[in-house]
Amino acid sequence: MSAKPEHYDVIRKPVITEKATMASEHGAVVFQVANDATKPAIKEAVEALFGVKVKAVNTVVTKGKTKKFKGRPGVRSDVKKAYVTLEDGNTIDVSTGL
Repeated sequence: MSAKPEHYDVIRKPVITEKATMASEHGAVVFQVANDATKPAIKEAVEALFGVKVKAVNTVVTKGKTKKFKGRPGVRSDVKKAYVTLEDGNTIDVSTGL
């Protein structure tokens, strides 16, 4: 399966946080994905782009916060994250960049 342009639309960028780093120690990688992305589409995109086997995909939608921007209220966008669990023996090194 080769990488198609729409796979890059599904997977936006890797999430590099303390929690994501702890998840990577257990064979999971965290990506920010498109808000309308489905679990099968995320699985297909990760397998095509990185050449790995995916065991499971869990998603979470983080609702945007209301924050002050130059004294005026503004709203951050909602963000969808995908916790992608890889089969044993598969790894993705997101710290080096895509």
